[in-house]
Amino acid sequence: MSSNPYDPRNPGAPPEPVDDLMIPDDDDEAGADRDRVQSSVREMASRIPESLSSIGRDISRTIERALSAKDDYVVAVKVSHEAQDSLEQLVQAGVFRSRADAAAFLIDEGIKAQHELFDRVRQKLSEIERLRAELRGMISKEEPRG
Repeated sequence: MSSNPYDPRNPGAPPEPVDDLMIPDDDDEAGADRDRVQSSVREMASRIPESLSSIGRDISRTIERALSAKDDYVVAVKVSHEAQDSLEQLVQAGVFRSRADAAAFLIDEGIKAQHELFDRVRQKLSEIERLRAELRGMISKEEPRG
């Protein structure tokens, strides 16, 4: 009788690790299956670095295109030490050419993520401008004509 780690009749025994991919050593047909599985796993594992590198290049190209497609404005911004370190990590990883490029990308992404806030701000600014125009109109009507 083989032991079962999930057998409630044997509560004192520590559970043995169960691996559904384990193939018994005593079966020749199973040995061929094991060889095929090992070969497939090795093949997939060998492709991982190439795939990761390709993904990184694609991300870098996409970011570069996005940054080069828009107008550049220079804005001086104070950032925390942690933010400076994060920007530098992006540069060191080769994702961006400079901290300024990294900061510009993150600012744009932050604005996109907060689009509802900026929609409300635009609405309020429009309302403020309408009220200013109304006040200017009231003042120009009340000015004495000379």
